[in-house]
Amino acid sequence: MATLLLTLFLSLLYITSSTGTIGINYGRIANNLPNPTQVIQLLNTNGITRIKLFDTDPTVLNALSNSTISVIVALPNEHLSSAAQNQTYTDTWVQSNILPYTQTTNITAIAVGNEVFNDPNNTTSFLIPAMQNMHASLTKYNLNLKVSTPVPLTVLGNSYPPSAGSFKPELIETLIKPMLHFLRETNSYIMVNAYPFFAYAANSDKISLDYALFRDNDGYVDDQNGVVYKNLLDAQLDAVNSAMEALNFSDVKMVVTETGWPSVGDPNETGAGEENAAEYNGNLVRRVVTGGGTPLRPDDHLNVYLFALFNEDLKVGPTSERNYGLFYPDGRKVYDVPLSLTEVVNGSTVG
Repeated sequence: MATLLLTLFLSLLYITSSTGTIGINYGRIANNLPNPTQVIQLLNTNGITRIKLFDTDPTVLNALSNSTISVIVALPNEHLSSAAQNQTYTDTWVQSNILPYTQTTNITAIAVGNEVFNDPNNTTSFLIPAMQNMHASLTKYNLNLKVSTPVPLTVLGNSYPPSAGSFKPELIETLIKPMLHFLRETNSYIMVNAYPFFAYAANSDKISLDYALFRDNDGYVDDQNGVVYKNLLDAQLDAVNSAMEALNFSDVKMVVTETGWPSVGDPNETGAGEENAAEYNGNLVRRVVTGGGTPLRPDDHLNVYLFALFNEDLKVGPTSERNYGLFYPDGRKVYDVPLSLTEVVNGSTVG
């Protein structure tokens, strides 16, 4: 018995030291959510040690004080213009939104804007100087935080096959190359928001649901290099990796800052549903915490932030936008899904 227990312990230790990580996005565009202190208790109860915010709300950062939870905070898009034009602005922003919390709250990175490339207010021209000013302000106050920006897959001009992934030509010189150069020079990483749900919903006649949900399937062979893909997310991420490699930035690491599957959708949102959401998120967690990277970057373990902690009933758009949450406001899971290595090892089921 002692030998068996030692073997199990060593196996778990190996998995823990060689796996990716799971975090979760904590959005708050809703009128029915628990207070931040209750949310932190919910995170702790479920073994969630990484979260991503969309701002620097002081009630949330104070609630995180002296916890074991690390957090990515954000400079919202509406601040990009000011942040780009004047470092004094980012100095003041850091003084107000970062410095007061550095002793007690584990802030690891700042997301400058969110999917700026999709922003209807056309803030893309402000992105790079805003990132540069933010980094300069952090350096000024001796803060070693990563600075990046979440990028949607719509920055790709081509994503199929993954080995032929490329960025939209009109973005390369003005935005993509300067961004990747900044990330390389500051030892940061690209933040990628990737949703196989969108690709499946738009192409359900061509994409297998098994392939999108990490179920057993025959896979897809990239005819350019012979690499076999067993799930759509890996293919999407490698399209980004290929696009970076084509510009000689294959050394820039990646973090998946958003991915998820809605439990409810409109009639035309093919694939939305609780069972599929449970399978996607559950199988994704198992995929991440049991180790391994994508086929093109097998040694780079995946670091993923699920979207999202709660349904957000005040979000606009199709029904799916309000139904990505893993938890109800009272703390019950919308569906059973493992959220940590411990739950995966103990055999938590989905559905």
